[in-house]
Amino acid sequence: MIRATTLQDISIVQQIAKISWNDTYKNIIPDDIQELFLNKAYSNIMLAKRIEKTIFLLAETEGKAIGFANFTYVDEDGDSELTAIYLLPEYQKNGYGNKLLHAGLREMKNVQQLYVYVESKNDSARGFYENFGFECLEEFDEYFEGHSISTAKYVLPVKTPTS
Repeated sequence: MIRATTLQDISIVQQIAKISWNDTYKNIIPDDIQELFLNKAYSNIMLAKRIEKTIFLLAETEGKAIGFANFTYVDEDGDSELTAIYLLPEYQKNGYGNKLLHAGLREMKNVQQLYVYVESKNDSARGFYENFGFECLEEFDEYFEGHSISTAKYVLPVKTPTS
């Protein structure tokens, strides 16, 4: 089941983010940089703001929260950004990521393009996005919490139904 995230879900979202981040980035981003990012991006205050001001969805199975996705609202150009999508490692590659993406797209009216930024060495995420239909636009180097990384920018052109 996919549902809207509530303030009561903050602690489970924090747990999912930490477990999935540590699993995904263990050989890509140093532990101290991960910790610094997670403490900022997934603080109680930051999550409360994101739940209030964005599309924030939680995936559950058998009453257990197993993942989440966070999208910005569509801007005046028809663009939105997938800012986060994380699943507990044991639930990856079981269709929940697709369900979260589809649910997010259903929440958005008039979206034309969905963007996502992914660490270039995160091969599993890149494969997931490419299989879903995202196209890589560019790769660039940047600093992430003071650590140099390479980032890939993807876009999903969204087909809107014709009347």
